[in-house]
Amino acid sequence: MREIIRAAEEFQRAFPAARVRRDEPMRLHTSFRIGGPVTAMVLPESEEELTALCAIARRCGVRPLIIGNGTNLLVDDRPLELLVIQTTGLDTISVKGTAVSAGCGTLLSRLASEAQHLGLTGLEFAHGIPGSVGGAVSMNAGAYGGEIKDVAASVRTVTPDGEIRVFSGAENGFAYRRSRYTGTDDVILGAEFELTPGDPDAIRARMDELAARRREKQPLNLPSAGSTFKRPQNGYAAAMIEAAGLKGKGFGGACVSEKHAGFVVNRGGATFDDVLRTMEMVQEAVWQANGVMLEPEVRIIRRDREQQNI
Repeated sequence: MREIIRAAEEFQRAFPAARVRRDEPMRLHTSFRIGGPVTAMVLPESEEELTALCAIARRCGVRPLIIGNGTNLLVDDRPLELLVIQTTGLDTISVKGTAVSAGCGTLLSRLASEAQHLGLTGLEFAHGIPGSVGGAVSMNAGAYGGEIKDVAASVRTVTPDGEIRVFSGAENGFAYRRSRYTGTDDVILGAEFELTPGDPDAIRARMDELAARRREKQPLNLPSAGSTFKRPQNGYAAAMIEAAGLKGKGFGGACVSEKHAGFVVNRGGATFDDVLRTMEMVQEAVWQANGVMLEPEVRIIRRDREQQNI
């Protein structure tokens, strides 16, 4: 803990106006509304601050947890000895022709709306994804037949040593819900997306269509982290979960959504253990019925970071 506090204090001295919080509850920063207090949270507002913070953490022997909008996280609700860097302040957007660049903290919904206003197509699928650019690139987020890999032209990162690097095309290592950045200590600073000219009204109509489908099929009224499990090689997780009769089943304040079996939701007062036990129940039932072990899509942050599911 001393190293975390030292890193936060050193950063605060270098950037006196920066936002640094102690004992910040993670439940305020995750879509599950679950998560205990962390030792320190820093909210940088520029690439300069973020790069300097990474270098300071490295010197202090601290491995920070980088988060965006917190929409794909299940966080332990006990106190965590963590330095959390939330990147939502890095939300700039710039446009050059059909290339749109966005900072890592930019919400995908805002980026897609900006592209629509400009008459650029390619990001319609991303409009309803609640995350930010950094997390979306890291996990190659996708929906309704579109994925980040389809439009990402280049990605800017900073290494723990402070080296800025740019990766293009196949160098990004995009695969299903993975990229070269998944599970590494490299921090995504931003990305450039190559889009295609289109009719703004047609783009808006497609976005509205997908939004209506989400409202119809997904439990958007309850806290969750989106799709809880990755798609298995054969079949669909939601179909297997529903076939196992698990809709509405769970522990404590957590359950499998009645509306969409692919979502574990917080129906009120759910704890970290409630969600974890519900996920384990689902995995066991699907394994017994289908011989398929579902892999979590949600990122699990445990009190013991050595046991994290990254």
